[in-house]
Amino acid sequence: MNNKSKEKIVVIGAGNVGEAIAYTLMAKIQANDIVLVDVNQDKAKGAAIDIAQATSFHKQIQVRQGGYEECADARIIIITAGIARKPGQTRLELAKTNVSIIRSITESIMKYAENPLIIVVSNPADVMTTAVKEFSGLPSHRVIGSGTSLDTARFRHNISTELGVNVKDVQAYIVGEHGDSQVAVWSSATIGGLPLKEYEEQTGISLDKAEIAEHTKNGGAEVIGLKGATFYGVAMSVSTIVETIINDDKAVLPAAHVLDESFGEWAGVAASLPCRIGWDGIEKAFNVPMNQEETEAMNHSVELLKEFWAQVKEQ
Repeated sequence: MNNKSKEKIVVIGAGNVGEAIAYTLMAKIQANDIVLVDVNQDKAKGAAIDIAQATSFHKQIQVRQGGYEECADARIIIITAGIARKPGQTRLELAKTNVSIIRSITESIMKYAENPLIIVVSNPADVMTTAVKEFSGLPSHRVIGSGTSLDTARFRHNISTELGVNVKDVQAYIVGEHGDSQVAVWSSATIGGLPLKEYEEQTGISLDKAEIAEHTKNGGAEVIGLKGATFYGVAMSVSTIVETIINDDKAVLPAAHVLDESFGEWAGVAASLPCRIGWDGIEKAFNVPMNQEETEAMNHSVELLKEFWAQVKEQ
């Protein structure tokens, strides 16, 4: 391969999520060179070999195990590493453990990479996105959290299922925290360009919005309870962000990054909003129209994230 023409993507963490992301990137031919980095080098090597062997069915792509030095010329670096939540462990305890891990990972990346573009998937996703931005010193638009991208996908799927319409015709967002305080924005949702309320009136269908929002919020826990882990959905959501960057598509996707002063009281914390994403990362974050109840819920979500980050960073 011609190294000068490579689009290299480094995936840090070769667990279920990291491996699923690497496989999806390969299957969608989103990189010429995919490198898996993990403290368990055998796990990363095994995953890389398994995925590499699958490339024979469509296009030759390098998939391999490597170290942090691979970050030096990577187009995108994806962080999935972290400890899974244990029984009885609080979310704060998990965050403090994973922030320590993320600090070490970020320092290792920055040892080799100059102005990298980083996508953060590790949980708690919003806090880890803030941590990577703080530890790396990178501008906030180059540290993108997967945030509520998967929550939004679940939200749209649930709405489309209840209405019996193509999910591509559903435009609706989950914003704020990728977690319990997430906000379902119903007031600006549309179906095929029609305001949701208008669509309901014309079809005679009335959605149970509280039930759908709750089902969306608990979507990950439901899958984990049934099969032990969730990774295909997040792999597709991350792949979509990658595709938008690589193709400079300027697509508007729900994602998290540390908000700037233009967002007033929301500034200084990574929270999800619809963002236009291109070659250089997040180009513009949009304050999606919300009614008073939704705005208050968003304020609450951001405040919780601020308090959570303040407790975590004190360690």
